[in-house]
Amino acid sequence: MFRLLVGISKVILSVSAMALLSFGVMAQGDPIKGKAMSVVCAVCHGQDGNSPAGAFPSIAGQNSRYLVKQMQEIKSGVRSAPLMTGLLDNLSDQDLQDVAAYYEGQASKLGVAKADLVELGETIYRAGVKRKSIAACTACHSPLGQGNAPAGFPTLAGQWPEYTEAQLKAFRSGERENDGDSKMMRITAMDLSDDEIAAVSSYIYGLH
Repeated sequence: MFRLLVGISKVILSVSAMALLSFGVMAQGDPIKGKAMSVVCAVCHGQDGNSPAGAFPSIAGQNSRYLVKQMQEIKSGVRSAPLMTGLLDNLSDQDLQDVAAYYEGQASKLGVAKADLVELGETIYRAGVKRKSIAACTACHSPLGQGNAPAGFPTLAGQWPEYTEAQLKAFRSGERENDGDSKMMRITAMDLSDDEIAAVSSYIYGLH
């Protein structure tokens, strides 16, 4: 367990350092231009980034570094997202920065965790799963689920539990693998049971 935590700490420090070095030279997004281009996004994600259904992620308040990375990888095919096929093809990197800047500036809505899942969900989120050497989610996503913007770790608080469940299961199965060479999410999710995934996803939905 100690070696796992040390390894995770090294990965986080390494990623954070690289992110900080490049943060200043990253193109800055224009939220006004981004809003104008967000019309097509609103169908699934909501006009302000708070999606109307759990099948689609809420992206309001999400850090732009993470959003840009996901859009670039969906555009290139690194991340599979069938419902977004072709939607980003005609957008430049600057366009993606603009769209991300718009959604980053929107206020996210928070949900309420299921009462019977709070205890298990909170334990996993804040302490990990000791018997499986799974580290706490707080290591990358912060105690309040606000993520780590310079490192590009996403905000989680208020995310639909259905969406979080689907992504954790995708990382667990290897269907989703765009978590970098560290395989951080695949390692974290690989030994989580369906019940544990449901509990931590519900907890994240009500986290604030």
